[in-house]
Amino acid sequence: MRGGIDLGGTKIQAVVVDDDSKVLAQARVPTPTDGGPADVSEAMAGALRTAAHEAGTGTAQLNGVGVGSPGAVDEEDGTVSSARNLPGWEGTFALGKDLGGRLGTAVKLGNDVQVATDAEFQLGAAREFDSVLGVFWGTGVGGGIVLDGRPWVGRGAAGEIGHVVVRRGGAQCPCGRRGCMEAYAGRGAMEAYARRRQARGEHTVLFDIMRKRGRERLTSGVWARALRAEDPMAVSIVARAIRALGAGVASAQNLLDVEAVIIGGGLGVRLGEPYAARIAAAMQPHLFLNMQPPTVRLAALGDLGGAVGAALLAA
Repeated sequence: MRGGIDLGGTKIQAVVVDDDSKVLAQARVPTPTDGGPADVSEAMAGALRTAAHEAGTGTAQLNGVGVGSPGAVDEEDGTVSSARNLPGWEGTFALGKDLGGRLGTAVKLGNDVQVATDAEFQLGAAREFDSVLGVFWGTGVGGGIVLDGRPWVGRGAAGEIGHVVVRRGGAQCPCGRRGCMEAYAGRGAMEAYARRRQARGEHTVLFDIMRKRGRERLTSGVWARALRAEDPMAVSIVARAIRALGAGVASAQNLLDVEAVIIGGGLGVRLGEPYAARIAAAMQPHLFLNMQPPTVRLAALGDLGGAVGAALLAA
């Protein structure tokens, strides 16, 4: 058995899988909102301990653990740097060593979206393709790349599609720069924009739903419920996000010319096929070869794709 952990901006998803990557047990906990990297590492360890217990084993008995993490991941050194969607994670932290000590087994790290893209390539929606772009729409917007059947990670930070500039001098991104796609489409930026609009006196049910659901953030489920209620602010902010996704993903496609684009992530999976189709339509005006667009599909592995992909690192 192997472990896999998907470290996200709002949730930590852990799984225990067998040799065929079949999920035997899973656990999910909220990502800490304060503290620092060590607190996040302990929350990750706690989630995997729960999943391992459910699978009838302990973490020290697992044949390795893989982690999909945001930020700049150095797989060789086992470090994560500048994971800005996580509390207090501005510098570099030796996550592999720290988490391995807590779990009592070897830990391998990979970029969160890359491992999720690899899982879709090997096990999910992209199995028949040789070149794939994964676009994971969640707290941020991350990308993963497979070219000629192999993951492409560049020098460790390839796939940061959320930081493709879609508007020069545009909205400020959580990364500190301006005009990034994530500044319009990342769930964290979308929430900040909604709060600013509410503070100006605009009505929305977003925060009412958030409180009723016992949430501290505008989760994917909150956005989905507000869209079903046809809340004008939610509708307009999501439409703005889709326009940015269309421009940014099309720009990446113009560079890479992949066969397929897989839409995943918390918001992507929760909003589903109709919104994947809207992203595909928003790409069309920006595609150089708009008569030969890539196949656009929803991630088949759902919320567990990142954790299952992380477990592949330990195979």
